[in-house]
Amino acid sequence: MDTAHTTDPDQGHPRRWAALAALCTSLVVVTIDNTVLNTALPALATALHASTADLQWINNAYTLVFAAMLITAGSLGSRIGQRRALVGGLTVFAAGSAIAATAGSAGELTALRAVMGLGAAFVMPATLSVIVTLFTARERPKAIAVWSATAGIGIVIGPVTGGLLLDHFSWSSVFWINVPLVAAALAAVLVLVPALPGRRVGRIDTLGLLLSASGLAALVDVIVRGPEHGWLSGRSVAEGAAAVLLLAAFARWELRTAHPMVDVRMFAVRTFTVAGIILAMTFFALSGLLFVLTQYLQLVHGYSPLKAGLGAVPFALAMAATAGTSALVTARIGTRNAIAGGLATMSLGLAGLSLAGVGTPYAVLSLAMAVIGAGMGLIMAPASTATVGALPREKAPMASSINSVVRELGGVLGIAVVGTVVSASYRHHLGAALPDAPARAGNDLTSAHIVAGHLPPQAAGRLVGAADQAFTTAMNSGTWVCAAITLVGAVTALICLDRSGAGAPPGAPQAEAAHSPEAGLPVTTGR
Repeated sequence: MDTAHTTDPDQGHPRRWAALAALCTSLVVVTIDNTVLNTALPALATALHASTADLQWINNAYTLVFAAMLITAGSLGSRIGQRRALVGGLTVFAAGSAIAATAGSAGELTALRAVMGLGAAFVMPATLSVIVTLFTARERPKAIAVWSATAGIGIVIGPVTGGLLLDHFSWSSVFWINVPLVAAALAAVLVLVPALPGRRVGRIDTLGLLLSASGLAALVDVIVRGPEHGWLSGRSVAEGAAAVLLLAAFARWELRTAHPMVDVRMFAVRTFTVAGIILAMTFFALSGLLFVLTQYLQLVHGYSPLKAGLGAVPFALAMAATAGTSALVTARIGTRNAIAGGLATMSLGLAGLSLAGVGTPYAVLSLAMAVIGAGMGLIMAPASTATVGALPREKAPMASSINSVVRELGGVLGIAVVGTVVSASYRHHLGAALPDAPARAGNDLTSAHIVAGHLPPQAAGRLVGAADQAFTTAMNSGTWVCAAITLVGAVTALICLDRSGAGAPPGAPQAEAAHSPEAGLPVTTGR
């Protein structure tokens, strides 16, 4: 029986809450993998004789394919059914992970990470799209709040799990662990998530698929490798121009074809676009911060991978707590105020963290991280709800894909920009404090510690002290960038998000109207 059509519009699908547990389990699996690998990079460098460039590609191959294929995955998922897309994505992800655990070279592992990114691209948008289908407008904010809180759980489980595994097993364990996790997620999905039908409208938009995938791949690649090649280098400018042209050609084609993969006119809906931009800004700040904070905890404070992973616990717990209650907060003060308040809270926490010194106690760092996590928890569910709620329900798969795309682009841009700021600031302050420092020590903090290991004790102490101070100062500069971005996001939310929904409880008439035929965009029928 077609379960999507037998869902009671006033009560939702009978198995909706059990299905939500299965969807959140799938989300945790992918979120863990995004964070657990960072703890294994030093072990990978030793076991596979991987260079710094190799490690970057092992990390970036996943991101590149994941971001490039999100729109395609969302489109195919809407055709074949979101549960099938979810099951297929999890299966590909697990297979890639199992083979990656046996990789014998950095190149082989890079290719398998790309396979894992392909599988994850089908998982992420499917989970949110199924939630939109199974839940009524009144319950949807609560369900998305739980979904968002799950991301916080994944953020803390990943580094801690990685640290525990690496304390007892080899680097391959961070890939093997995905197999039983995916098996549990698959079993839960097959038993609890109803078999939602797809919507086969016309033939597959092959040209749109190729243009979107290649355009997003070029865009992500130029962002990721901009710091390496130089933002204004010929290669970066050429690749950036190619990305713009490919995505512009994609938008033009989608407006002209009779069966578009994406109705690009959805970006004319202000709430959808502004909420997407806010999500990108949020993940810009989060990813940029975590990129430098991990190095700060492990190298400046000397924490082990496990202890550094535990450093994310205050952030994750605070995020999970506020995300889980964000539906109640939104019902009281409105979506616009909740999002703006969350961004302002994040900015406050980031500003506090930017005052950290070389010897700042863990308790102080934990407090700042908890404030940042609490702010992010207030943003995630309302902003995600706004993106999918601003459009008719039949556009939920694509809205979910765009939601994932903007988050991923914001994250990679945050790492690239904050990384560039921190790198330049580190070199400047180290050179000013220690003009005679070995050239290699100016590359990064890891190199400085390696160089110090080959120096006499007194010279090593001077170099490590100067390098740690230079990096901490540089981290503070990068954190200020993140604080400024989130503050701009708060102002953007207050100015640009629609006032009409402020204070309205979930499921009020204006919320339901977002899914009425009159509120939706007309279906493109060709030009």
